[in-house]
Amino acid sequence: MNTGFFSTDKIPFEGPDSTNPLAFRHYDPDEIVLGKRMEDQLRFAVAYWHSFAWEGLDPFGGPTFDRPWYPQDSVENAKVKADVAFELFSALGAPFYCFHDADMRPDLGNFSANKRAFDEIVEIFAAKQEETGVKLLWGTANLFSHRRFMSGASTNPDPEVFAYSAATIKSCMDATKKLGGQNYVLWGGREGYETLLNTDLGREDQQMGRMLHMVVEYKHAIGFEGQIMIEPKPQEPSKHQYDYDVATVYGFLKRHGLENEVRVNIEQGHSILAGHSWEHEIALAQTLGIFGSIDANRNDYQSGWDTDQFPNNVPEVALAYYHILKHGGFEAGGGTNFDSKLRRQSIDADDLLIGHIGGMDTCARGLKAAAAMIEDGTMSDFVDERYSGWNSDYWQGVLAGGGSLDEIARKVEDEGIEPEPRSGKQEYLENVVNRFV
Repeated sequence: MNTGFFSTDKIPFEGPDSTNPLAFRHYDPDEIVLGKRMEDQLRFAVAYWHSFAWEGLDPFGGPTFDRPWYPQDSVENAKVKADVAFELFSALGAPFYCFHDADMRPDLGNFSANKRAFDEIVEIFAAKQEETGVKLLWGTANLFSHRRFMSGASTNPDPEVFAYSAATIKSCMDATKKLGGQNYVLWGGREGYETLLNTDLGREDQQMGRMLHMVVEYKHAIGFEGQIMIEPKPQEPSKHQYDYDVATVYGFLKRHGLENEVRVNIEQGHSILAGHSWEHEIALAQTLGIFGSIDANRNDYQSGWDTDQFPNNVPEVALAYYHILKHGGFEAGGGTNFDSKLRRQSIDADDLLIGHIGGMDTCARGLKAAAAMIEDGTMSDFVDERYSGWNSDYWQGVLAGGGSLDEIARKVEDEGIEPEPRSGKQEYLENVVNRFV
């Protein structure tokens, strides 16, 4: 039964000339892009937490939203929230959603009661998935909001918090498998420290590594076939996050022998807070072989924290999808999750639809621009040519382990090698990108 929360139950595609705020202008799920339907290339997911659990508060003000499932303190209200959530998923035509356990169920005061409530809501989600065809992209555990996690989850100095975190992760992995989730994400909101005066780095690294090993072991024990992913996070909220960026996560995985078991879910906002671009983090993850999925939410560049806004920058999104498409797209089950929330002043129900429509249209435009850049080939051809000198048998042999400093020094002298610098043509390539976006 329709709850009537939104003013429409279906967002149509009306094309680029439409001025209807409740219609797609660029996202046509059936349009073919590089041999696949646009829906299958983008694999959109809606974040359950920001869309339905967040009440509009910020560090300087309380809640601004008024929703029919408030207060979020009972299973009955959680069921109302689920009804409206699946109406949103269906209206948008979003094929996926993502969750934390605490988004779905109320906090009833202890682990056992919370788990019973969670299990009850999971059954409701399973029925709604069957009814609507919407699927789960990934699940994760909220190991950051409650005060018990103020000093971390797996990295906490108290082993009982470690145990509580492990039990919570297990319940969320079980739910993710039951709901047919295609991935499971480790979202380490408190895995970091504020001061070394009370921190043992070696112990915390060992604890975090052991927890991740147990997650991987449990994945195989229950036959979960999806990806396990870490979401890199800098400075949120700790000054020193152990999963700061893609490079930091890769070093952690290598150190614990997990680089072939765990991938990364890369958020645009976190990339910027780490001092990188989104395309950099995606390209690096692809190069290291640990790319998994993305969160498409941007920051306000005039604020120094993670504001989780819907994407609206087509060139930025296009370059992200360029690197994703270059490597075959979301091959291992990833997708585009909107870890995005409305602004505190956007209080109307339809604002939830409008925010997602704008983000989906932005991603659609970016995807098509990225595909056009790939089909054109100018950028990839330039890069190939720039490194073409390394293609000779001699230099391939050096890269494979041959040669020595003495041998190469003799080569320089014997052949009179005097390199002349060649232009990197950054401005030219930036202009090439602008042809498409």
